[in-house]
Amino acid sequence: MNFKGGSGKTTSAAHLAQRLALTGYRVLAIDLDPQASLTALHGVQPEFDLLDGGTLYDAIRYDDAVPITQVIRKTYIPNLDLIPGNLELMEFEHETPRALARGNAGLFFFRVKEALAQVDEQYDVVVIDCPPQLGFLTMSALSAATGVLVTIHPEMLDVMSMSQFLRMTADLMDVIADSGADMSHDWMRYLLTRYEPTDSPQNRIVAFLRTMYGDKVLNSPMLKSTAISDAGLTKQTLYEVERSAFTRTTYDRAIESLNAVNDEITQLIQKTWGR
Repeated sequence: MNFKGGSGKTTSAAHLAQRLALTGYRVLAIDLDPQASLTALHGVQPEFDLLDGGTLYDAIRYDDAVPITQVIRKTYIPNLDLIPGNLELMEFEHETPRALARGNAGLFFFRVKEALAQVDEQYDVVVIDCPPQLGFLTMSALSAATGVLVTIHPEMLDVMSMSQFLRMTADLMDVIADSGADMSHDWMRYLLTRYEPTDSPQNRIVAFLRTMYGDKVLNSPMLKSTAISDAGLTKQTLYEVERSAFTRTTYDRAIESLNAVNDEITQLIQKTWGR
């Protein structure tokens, strides 16, 4: 999650979900972003393939919610299932205030958690790609999450924006916790994205963040790479494209960076499980 668009949330979420699935975990990826980039990366065209619903909104809406199993679809990667997103997710943002006014919203922030409880036994890991805003969807996802990954592009304006985002998030989490929700998480980490090791201003920001947050910043940054953006042109991830489509060093450097990030997150998951 992050308040700022372009911080690498979807790229991180897609590669993490695919890496986990490719290494044997049963994974559910959820696209909570109405822009639906994660959905498009997995072969679902939101404006054509989701004309009659099919997003998480169907399972968390206040009237006639369907079982979450009805909106889960297989992807072309074994072990990886997807709940796609589209603009319909914004209905939850519009509907929740009305439901609260009518008094039938209950504890709205439990709706995602309760929906996921229906498939708890079917998955080892759920990866949620949050929208770049601090709305009811994001707060519901935070309530359901057991770990939080905040993506940061190491530039001063992005860091300032993240600081404001975290302050607002903390205030809202306190309010929700007062309503009876457990808003504690097993871990929270910052992931440096689109990092260029040769960029000295970025290096100064990275040094500043590591001084401020210590081991809460993942050791491995996600490097900025033309290989990742080139793969995105055909709506693919780096795990799908052919190595021969790039110069060998460009591809190897990018995949090494991605694997290091994802394996570090995997270790956090394993540690939480006590494995």
